[in-house]
Amino acid sequence: MAAEIITKEDLVEFEDRLLDKIKKMMAQSTDQPRKWLRSAQVRKMLNISPNTLTSLRVNGIIKFTRLGGIMYYNNDDINQMLAGNQ
Repeated sequence: MAAEIITKEDLVEFEDRLLDKIKKMMAQSTDQPRKWLRSAQVRKMLNISPNTLTSLRVNGIIKFTRLGGIMYYNNDDINQMLAGNQ
């Protein structure tokens, strides 16, 4: 097996290609909205306090799913709720 010598220029070229691929992957992942949101994301989206979100949950206004100690909210359900309140 022949040995190959890697130069600094090779490493810089590899770094540039790798960064370009990562940037493309990051751009693709932000184009599509997430299906499931966590509580902090919902509060930010609706501009509400943690207590308000709890109240919406307790009163059955907003649907959620609990996995372990984390609450998840379906993005489609939130959009439907908002559309119904227009």
